Amino acid sequence: MHRLGHTRSTNQRDHLLHTPDTFVRTVLPGMERATAVVHISPAAGAAFAQYTAELEPGGSLGTTTNQRFLYALEGVVDLATDATFHTLNAGSFAYIPEDAAHTITAQQASRLAVIEKPYEHLASVPSPEVLVGHEETTLSVPLNDDPDLQVRSLLPASPSFDFAVNTMTYQPGAALSMVEVHIMEHGLLMLEGGGIYRLGDHWYPVTAGDFIWMGPFCPQWFGAIGKRPAKYLIYKDWNRHPLV
Repeated sequence: MHRLGHTRSTNQRDHLLHTPDTFVRTVLPGMERATAVVHISPAAGAAFAQYTAELEPGGSLGTTTNQRFLYALEGVVDLATDATFHTLNAGSFAYIPEDAAHTITAQQASRLAVIEKPYEHLASVPSPEVLVGHEETTLSVPLNDDPDLQVRSLLPASPSFDFAVNTMTYQPGAALSMVEVHIMEHGLLMLEGGGIYRLGDHWYPVTAGDFIWMGPFCPQWFGAIGKRPAKYLIYKDWNRHPLV
């Protein structure tokens, strides 16, 4: 049944909420037997691009000269570089530096969260290398000593990396302790559960499958609602001077 133009999706000056009912699939250059749902890009004001790649068995992503981060949402994919080979299943993640030759091929129907961004070099700081891991083996720490709000940092805090990607898990009723306003922009993909997100002066119900972009200095706050934990994957730019 058509809902006559109704959607929770919205595109504001400093934030965007992208809900699955509005997803449009496209094929990016080099993709084979795969499609992409592009959630955010510089066309909408972001300094990075994030999309969900949906791969058929044998499907693959195209190449990129930018650095690339992958988080496996479901299925199984093979990541091959000149020197390494890894198989990624749900919860696995990988960082691939700029200009690193690599292939990503699905063993079965799979979905990947993909983040791509031009790398910002720092003098005398070495560029990062390929990194592969799994969320379950990444240390979980409470945010601001709140045991009901756990954070897993998927990339090292090293200045070699110019962005960070974390998962954050909220027990039912848990919430951020403050409304945050800061220079970092975010790309956020809801993985489980749901709650209420404040973005600017707006309050949005959000649930698994939704994507949120938050521009620099957008007021932001989240509280988990429901009977199951809420969890999201979140990107932020990091480790660089604001004038660069």
